[in-house]
Amino acid sequence: MANRHTIILMQASPNRATRTFMDFESITQAMGGICALYERKLKELNPAIRNLSYDIVDLYNFIDGLADMSALVYDHSSHAYVPHDRQWIKQRTFQHLKKLAR
Repeated sequence: MANRHTIILMQASPNRATRTFMDFESITQAMGGICALYERKLKELNPAIRNLSYDIVDLYNFIDGLADMSALVYDHSSHAYVPHDRQWIKQRTFQHLKKLAR
């Protein structure tokens, strides 16, 4: 499962012009990318604070605050991308952070 190309589709606001995507070589890298995106947003909102911290609820609120977010994960057996919703992304980011905390 580690080497499954993953595309994160997101839309920051209801404005369709905010649609964008990020692509990664694996699900793990994609979840790290989402966390990094949130961390950049935190730094942007709090430029004077050197050491920012957050918990999973904060990250979930960020994900839920986007107009849309989904993932496309390549499945080698069907040679196609499988779509996943926001809830799946939240579960995967939680698993990712849990692994990092060990």
